[in-house]
Order: sequence, then C-alpha cells, then structure tokens
Amino acid sequence: MDIKQDGKTPNLSPEERHEVDKNQPPRAAVLHEIIRTQGDQELERTVAALWWSALAAGLTMGLSLMGMGLLNSRLPEGEAFKVIASFGYCAGFLAVILARQQLFTENTLTAVLPVMSKPTLNNFGRLLRLWSVVLVGNLCGTLLVAYVMLNLPIFDSKTDLAFLEIGRKVMENDPGQMFAKGIISGWMIATMVWMIPSMESAKMFIIILITYLMALGDFTHIVVGSAEVSYLVFAGELPWKDFWLMFAGPTLAGNIIGGSFIFALISHAQIRSESGPPKKTTEQGSEPDPQKSKK
Repeated sequence: MDIKQDGKTPNLSPEERHEVDKNQPPRAAVLHEIIRTQGDQELERTVAALWWSALAAGLTMGLSLMGMGLLNSRLPEGEAFKVIASFGYCAGFLAVILARQQLFTENTLTAVLPVMSKPTLNNFGRLLRLWSVVLVGNLCGTLLVAYVMLNLPIFDSKTDLAFLEIGRKVMENDPGQMFAKGIISGWMIATMVWMIPSMESAKMFIIILITYLMALGDFTHIVVGSAEVSYLVFAGELPWKDFWLMFAGPTLAGNIIGGSFIFALISHAQIRSESGPPKKTTEQGSEPDPQKSKK
C-alpha cells in the first residue's frame, strides 16, 4: 500500500479523517483541564453544600466496611476467600463517586490543580476551606455509621466479629506503615480520578479495579479506615488516642502526599512542560496544506 510522504494513509475522505481525529484519546493537557475545571467548580461551592455532600459521602463509605464484613462472615475461612471478600471494599467508592458526593481523597487531586495552575493566596485559602469542610464531614459520617452498625441490632454476631477483625487488621500497621501505605492509596485514588474523564464509559470498571487493588494491598485510606478503626473504638478495644495518633494522622498525611504532592504535582509539571500553541487544523481535523497557505 502506498503511503504519502507525510506518513498519512492515502484515499481517506475528509469525513473519514475527521472520524480518525475524533476517535483519538484526549491529550494529557485536555484531561488536566477537565479535572482543573471540576476542581475550580468544587472550590466555588458553599460551605453548607460541601458539608452535607461530605457527610453523605462519609455515611456512604460505610458500605465498604459493610460489604467486606458481610462477605467475610459468609465465606469459608482461607486466603482464597479473603481475595473474594475484598470486592466488598469497592462498594463505598462506587456509590460515592457515581453519586458525585464529596470524598476527601478525590479532592487531593481535583481541588489542587486549580491552585497549581494559579498559586494565589486566595486559591490556597479556598483549598484549605474545602479540605477542612470535606475532611470533617467525611469523618463525621464514617464515625456515625460505625457507631450505628455496632450499636443497633442490624447484623448477626458473626458479622459483628468480621467487622472487628477488619479493624484489627488495619491496626496491625505501625504509624510508619500507615503513612507509607497511605501514600500509595492517595496516589491510586488520584490515578483513578485522572483516568475517568478519558474513559467515562468504563468508569465503573476503573473504580472497581483501583479500589479492589487497594483492598488486596491493605493500603490505608483515611475515610474508609476511619469507619473500620472507629468500630474498634466504639467496641471498647481501642482508645481514641490511638485512633488519631496511630491511624488517622499518619494515614491522612500519606494520602495527601500521594494524591497532591506526588501525582498532582507530577501531572501538572508534565502539562507545563508540554505547553505551547496547538497545531492549526482544518474543520475536518487535518493539517492545512502549506502550498495553499502561501496563496
């Protein structure tokens, strides 16, 4: 087959070339702008809107603890069945993200990109306001749902024991491990947020893939983990001091570093290094003929 000197396939009509261009995956700069715009919209929301959405997200994330507990209590003992039970972890993330509720670890990427694009004091203030409201709302929701799951007669004793085992598993980590695993968790959530705009039709698959891997790796997440660990606190097995110092503090720091200071910073640096005027194209998406431009 003959190939033109410019490397393009010959004998394609303008409509066919337009179809080729339309089916190209979006450039990284396009993904960056989509997420930056979403982040800017989140930064503009009122405190009340952020609070109620974040509280709802915290309550919804209880589905992850519930899903894992129910599966663990109903599957036979053994590592192979633990792999299956880890799918329960995905439930809360699916519900929160598809419902567009405010999740703190999502905002370590979306809300940070507008600040990196325009690092003003006003933008930093807006970011801290959003982070504070969303984090407190998420934690209030997860603490409330853990308290309700423990104290109301909802689950059988076998399921209650499974909830306790999940929290004990988290607390097997020392603060250094909480921090390191939190970095990986924050990076994975940021990766998920970056992937979704380019593959909107596969959003559910992306969420399940990333969060399932998080569950298999026992990576620590400030929102899901607060439900898991506070269940131990309400059951009298753990003091609040250990909740905040052993789990919450190191995990929160790791999530922020993984999502903001690693993924968001590198992604923004990539876009900055690629910045430049876009190529001019015709209506069909093909490059203009240099001979015609001279006329």
